[in-house]
Amino acid sequence: MKERRLWLGTTAAVLGVAAWLGFLLFMAWSALREVQRQRLAPLLAEAWRESAVVMAVVTVAGVVLVAMAVRALLRHFAEPAARLAEEARVLAASEVERPLGAQGPSEIRALADVINQLVTQRSRLKTEMDARVLESSRSIEQERIRLAALMAELTQSVVVCNLDGRILLYNQRARAQFRALSLAPSVAGGAELIGLGRSIYTVFDRKLVTHALENIQQRMLRGVEEPSAQFVTTTAAGQLLRVQMAPVRTVQAMSLPSTVDMVADRADLSGFVLMLDNITRAFEAESARDQVMHALTEGSRAALGNMQAALDVLEYPDLDAAARERFQRVIREETRALAQRVASLEADAARAFMTRWPLEDMLGVDLVAAAMRRIETVTRLQASTLEVDAALWLRVESFSLLQALVYLSGRLADEFEVRFVQLRLAPASGSPGKAHLDLVWSGQAMSTETVMSWEMDAMRVGGEATPLTVRDVIERHGGAFWFERERTRHQAFFRLLLPMAEPRERLPAPSLVRGESRPEYYDFDLFRTTEQTRSLDERRLSDLVYTVFDTETTGLDPAQGDEIIQIGATRIVNGKLLHQECFEQLVDPQRAISAASIPIHGITQDMVMGQPSIEKVLPAFHAFAQDTVLVAHNAAFDMRFLQLKEKATGVVFEQPVLDTLLLSAVIHPNQASHRLEAIAERFDVPVIGRHTAMGDAMVTAEIFIKLVPLLAERGIVTLGQAREAAQQSYYARLRY
Repeated sequence: MKERRLWLGTTAAVLGVAAWLGFLLFMAWSALREVQRQRLAPLLAEAWRESAVVMAVVTVAGVVLVAMAVRALLRHFAEPAARLAEEARVLAASEVERPLGAQGPSEIRALADVINQLVTQRSRLKTEMDARVLESSRSIEQERIRLAALMAELTQSVVVCNLDGRILLYNQRARAQFRALSLAPSVAGGAELIGLGRSIYTVFDRKLVTHALENIQQRMLRGVEEPSAQFVTTTAAGQLLRVQMAPVRTVQAMSLPSTVDMVADRADLSGFVLMLDNITRAFEAESARDQVMHALTEGSRAALGNMQAALDVLEYPDLDAAARERFQRVIREETRALAQRVASLEADAARAFMTRWPLEDMLGVDLVAAAMRRIETVTRLQASTLEVDAALWLRVESFSLLQALVYLSGRLADEFEVRFVQLRLAPASGSPGKAHLDLVWSGQAMSTETVMSWEMDAMRVGGEATPLTVRDVIERHGGAFWFERERTRHQAFFRLLLPMAEPRERLPAPSLVRGESRPEYYDFDLFRTTEQTRSLDERRLSDLVYTVFDTETTGLDPAQGDEIIQIGATRIVNGKLLHQECFEQLVDPQRAISAASIPIHGITQDMVMGQPSIEKVLPAFHAFAQDTVLVAHNAAFDMRFLQLKEKATGVVFEQPVLDTLLLSAVIHPNQASHRLEAIAERFDVPVIGRHTAMGDAMVTAEIFIKLVPLLAERGIVTLGQAREAAQQSYYARLRY
């Protein structure tokens, strides 16, 4: 762009000077008389022959001087004005508030000062307006907070969709439910199934939902005040779901009076609510109980028949001794077999009961406090605490764990006359992700045989017996149980090794000041047209749903075997960045990570060891990005890695792709750099977690949101227009 402007200016200047000189020569020649012209013509011809070379050199030198003068004028006047205009458009089309620094003549610097004053004035007016809006919307915000709290505390999964099946709202329980339905790796599991703007038909068959909606509309037309529909379906993960559907009526339908002649109008729907219940375990439990009952009745009927027949024969008075012994043996064998069958069924029932315990996150302090109250109530022992980590969270089934603690305390009181116990809770130093819960007492020590006996005996708590043992409880938690002595303190304790809960929030990674992790350009066709691209080209950019992603790799050359080691992605729906809907997964590249790349992205070989391979991660990411437009910075680099995995994974990304690098070059052609950091600085976007896949994806998403209104100012409002403009940019033509 700069070179074109320079050549145009130079050409115009040269042509202007040449035209002016030609005009002067023409006027001078016209003023001469005919005699003077005849005398002058031979002299001019001879002078031209003798000094043609000198004239050519002078002409070229003049052109060069004119070009240099034009270039200096452009640099001094035009380019600073163009840069100032681009930066001012950023301030006008976004909420960025930063002072403009201008270079060039005093007039341009004065203009920058005026723009800064206007920005300050706009900021002040916006602050006043925000305060008024906040004051007027406090009641609405309070209602929203109440609704959010209610949705968060609901124990049932709730999903609200529009009539197209796009998810408009869901609660935390639904998110956990969909994670259980996912076939993806555990870290990213569920993110590909649920999210604002996602289609519910990735989980449910469209025909099933449509049939339920038709049933609801028919009931509404019949005048049913609270119509609903229920259905049971299976998912791709083999889970059995019971779904209750309720309608969401339009505002117009809700405002109509409930008269018979307007019933049809009141059947208008704007969406539907789904309440989900995973009944897989309940169905399996019921099936198991049915099998137990069937096995007990069918297996016992023959044994009881044989026993009854043997008893009837034994009543004969003339039965000889050998026959009597034979029939008595039948009774003993059938009785033994029946007892074994009952014991086996009892063990199966106990195992089934144990697997139905739900493990929930619980604050360790709360568990210890509940254990103290329960021990004192049931066993009459005094209970207190030693050291308890107040910030430690456990993942436990609290009821059975409290039973075990009360059971052990009760046996200490009954058999060793212990009258005082203490509880201690701390992270396990040698076992990451585990915690130690100790039941401590002072008094007589016990043998290993006694500890093993207590561990294996069925627990009896407060006069109530249960088939479960302490070992059952510990195994359900994936932990361990043992006995230790502290001779210096004359104390002993039972130690329970329990799982800790995962952190509930992921803290943002620190900002990294490092070099570029990848080349800025790569030979890959971002502009290929697919059926999906053609169907979206006419859609407005503001109406589309986007998946903004980034990858970290072992190196910079996928054609030479470099692999993806991390994928991070987030969604943009209705122009808003959804921070809570993310996809982040480390990948085992099954090869060494380049030593030169480790200081850039900070991912070491140990961090990816044991992580899922790209063959498992890529299908999950493909599902996460389904029905969206892909966005990345220097997208050709990332897309090349994905393309080379199509054959191995069978996953093809056919959605259209937008590149913030190219779009930035379209919006700001006069800027010297379009690196991610430079664009973020122009838009006042904080860079957090640079050169991590999730951090770069978040920064890219913030930048893309600010680019959309600037594109609209240039008349670029649809996806097709954005792709065409990006294709015409200077950077799109670079290859290496």
